[in-house]
Amino acid sequence: MQVSASSHREPEPLSLDAFVRLGEFALRLEDVPDEAELSVALVEVEEMTHLNEQYRGIAGPTDVLSFGCDDPCASVGGEPIMLGDVIIAPAVAIAQAMELGTTVEAELNLLLVHGILHLLGYDHESDEDAAVMQAREQVVLEAYAAE
Repeated sequence: MQVSASSHREPEPLSLDAFVRLGEFALRLEDVPDEAELSVALVEVEEMTHLNEQYRGIAGPTDVLSFGCDDPCASVGGEPIMLGDVIIAPAVAIAQAMELGTTVEAELNLLLVHGILHLLGYDHESDEDAAVMQAREQVVLEAYAAE
């Protein structure tokens, strides 16, 4: 399984390796096939605002967006399975961490896991779905912290 992380921010003070490690861990825990590929991008607030408006029709930035591949399918002959992209705005995460009284690392980890779970079919359209997704986020994050 391959997780790649990139930054569209200069300079990037965050460790991209940390995103790769957590991404790989979450995919393994969710029994995603080894042939899977995931892209994680860290972007500035302006870019996130543009993406949020363009793809969700919502003005202003958001913390995380997930863009799944249109038709992920089983790997043929070892070909990779592209799950999609998780886009995170660290500046939004920093503000949320301060507002919630948590650490920036904890907020970024939550956003990455949240984005990955969206790519794997989880959502929070209903209260019941949100509860299931939040519970799974906690399982992944607690398992990662215990590793």
